[in-house]
Amino acid sequence: MKILVIGAGRVGSSVAENLVSEKNDITVVDTDKTQLAYLQERFDLRTVCGDGSSPDILALAGADDTDLLVSCAATDAVNLVACKIAKDVFNIPRCISRVRGTYYAKHAEILHDQFGVDSTISPEASVTEYLFSLVEFPDAIQVVKFAEGRLSVAIVQIGKRSTLLDYQIDQEHLNLPHGKGRILELVRGGESLPLQRVFNLKVGDELVVSMDTSKVNDAVMRLNKDKRRTRAVMIAGGGNIGARLAISLAEQGYNIRIIEQNKARCEQLATLLPEQVLVLQGNGTDESLLVSENIEEMDTWVAVTNDDENNIMSSLLAKRLGAHKVIALISRQAYGELMEGSMIDVAVSPSQATIGALLHDVRQGAVVRGHRLRRGQAEAIEFEVVGDKDSSHVVGRMITDLRLPRTAQIAAILRDGEVLIPENDTVILQGDHVVVYAASREVMKRVEKLFQVSALFV
Repeated sequence: MKILVIGAGRVGSSVAENLVSEKNDITVVDTDKTQLAYLQERFDLRTVCGDGSSPDILALAGADDTDLLVSCAATDAVNLVACKIAKDVFNIPRCISRVRGTYYAKHAEILHDQFGVDSTISPEASVTEYLFSLVEFPDAIQVVKFAEGRLSVAIVQIGKRSTLLDYQIDQEHLNLPHGKGRILELVRGGESLPLQRVFNLKVGDELVVSMDTSKVNDAVMRLNKDKRRTRAVMIAGGGNIGARLAISLAEQGYNIRIIEQNKARCEQLATLLPEQVLVLQGNGTDESLLVSENIEEMDTWVAVTNDDENNIMSSLLAKRLGAHKVIALISRQAYGELMEGSMIDVAVSPSQATIGALLHDVRQGAVVRGHRLRRGQAEAIEFEVVGDKDSSHVVGRMITDLRLPRTAQIAAILRDGEVLIPENDTVILQGDHVVVYAASREVMKRVEKLFQVSALFV
């Protein structure tokens, strides 16, 4: 697929990096020659220096035969104009725009009708939703959702008081007790273990599980009885993400404190945020401030400034001073991989939280929604089952009859608005939405072929 990316900033660069890994033909447009040179040196892509909202520059970038435009420049104006020109002048089939303004987010019809935007991405909203899930489910290392939030796929760690300690699993026994969920992968010591063998679960094991979201809290609490439900949260960073997260958590009754260094921004936050949110001026790396604000009583610490090093250092300090769960927003992949699993419980990558919104457009076909897990190594994708018994490889077949790769598992089936945790004899029907988890992206590409229908199907 030929893809044109407008904007080489933090969002555009991460989008380009992820789409290049999908083996697409990528061209990036930006006015910053230095950033373009950096991208071209690191990745197999083409760059064009210029204004992405200019028809001449878009033509130079190859818009005439582009399949997908992803406009993620810093301003909504550039993004919307680029999409408008892409549709009207170059007839690009699909246009995706980054949108920051809340008005546009609430009036998608204007974006589609007036600017030709087929779908939108909002990194701030995606990251906020991702962080909210991690706070909401304190025992989870990662949580992603499907079927408009009805199904959750989570990575949880087995604790010392887990009800699953010494629980024996193999390929015939992957559903959790009480029908609460299904085991998709077992990771021990950083290594994925083959579910074809028999294992007894141990302390420290990481389980990738799928669960009905309405039952996920109960299920996670059963896994680790010694954990308490998070109610007190301290957020370092009062930017867009920090403010969004504070509002979302306050609406659910959480006790929130937010630390922001800039005095003017603190005054703005004091008027913007709900009354129950306490706004503090200071730095998250200030030990005396954290001690005075009783950091040891905080169930969760979330560092979301725009500085990776600051997020890392403040999170390490918060953990040492007694914060129960520590989450840090870390843009650089190398930093995230280095810190996760240390004193920092969860390192969140903005690009991994955002790329799921693009997988539908990149993969096309039966893909409804996708998410990356385990720092991009694994994938979970929601497929729509189309075709019939003659044209489809899955319609009318039981789970055990599917020719799935060994490291792929059916996470759940969504049928008539209901989440079904599958048994081995569960039959897949036309119209079902099937969520599949694969331990690697290469394996998922083999799964995609399984859900494709015959070329004769109309």
